[in-house]
Amino acid sequence: MTTSLKSKVCVLVVDDEPKIVALIKEALEAHHFEVVTASSGEEALVQVQSQRLDLILLDLAMPAMDGFEVLEKLKASPETSRIPVVVVTAKGDTRSIFKARELWAWDYLVKPFDLDVLVETVKRWAKWSID
Repeated sequence: MTTSLKSKVCVLVVDDEPKIVALIKEALEAHHFEVVTASSGEEALVQVQSQRLDLILLDLAMPAMDGFEVLEKLKASPETSRIPVVVVTAKGDTRSIFKARELWAWDYLVKPFDLDVLVETVKRWAKWSID
């Protein structure tokens, strides 16, 4: 069952792989989400300060500042600590999953992911963030 949200929800997609970013962006825009992107942890933190975001999809394995560091910085700031973060990563090991949960990631999807599952996950958390 496919449903669309009534208001425009803004999702930040953070991944250093352009093909993954393009795939996610296309899928979410097809479901009427507004999508902004970042290709690094540093760029993600700039986007968070300059955009009104309802949800963040965050890769863990990125150069310079990885997703764990981004999570730490987001959760340490009162302005960004309540933005839902869904980790979307190839790191499917238990240690990474537990660490992301300890840093208050709201959900965790392992690559390769099913696009329908990704979209439904975004809808679930985005609906919660705008209610």
